[in-house]
Amino acid sequence: MEASALALHRLFDTLLTAYGPRHWWPAPTVPAMMAGAILVQNTAWSGASQAVERLLAAGLLDSWPQLLATPEETLWALIRPAGFFRVKGERLKALARFLIDSGGDHDALFRLETPALRAALLGVHGVGKETADSILCYAADRPIFVVDAYTKRIFSRLGWCDDAVEYDALQRWVMDRFSGDAQRYGELHALLVEHAKLHCRTRPRCDGCPLLFCLRHPRMIP
Repeated sequence: MEASALALHRLFDTLLTAYGPRHWWPAPTVPAMMAGAILVQNTAWSGASQAVERLLAAGLLDSWPQLLATPEETLWALIRPAGFFRVKGERLKALARFLIDSGGDHDALFRLETPALRAALLGVHGVGKETADSILCYAADRPIFVVDAYTKRIFSRLGWCDDAVEYDALQRWVMDRFSGDAQRYGELHALLVEHAKLHCRTRPRCDGCPLLFCLRHPRMIP
């Protein structure tokens, strides 16, 4: 993988100037953020946020035991806007069961050191690396960068990595070049998401793109 720390910081500064602070993750409570990390899997945030709002309105994020005891059909109906509601309902219950077994709430869990906490989260059914690291960064306030498909797409188009780069390798590459706290890593991830939604789509919209140094940008094409 290519590109220097200077190039990565330039990317961050350019996106921050273009879009402003994203105030991500948009959830009112830690349980809402953790549930949202499950619900946003393989779907847009708009649908996941509707599902989170429904869970909050029903009081199911006030108590993990209450969510765990909720009949499946009731839970499915609430989270339907997020899509894959049967699978995600099962995963939400697995997360609830895990938190209950870990001491009853996230406070007990978040006392673990970051490597142990990440390993514990990855042991939960339905929690992969992206979901675990989202919880670590945005809920547990740990300095860790969340890699997603948008990150790979943007970086590959910049010529910094291959499309097939592995999650851990790309995460390590970013964190070796871009130091900061959880807020800074969270902001970088959120800015990349915003840029991918507006410009760096599957079919890129290069007109108006602020990344003038991108290899695909019209100004860079001879």
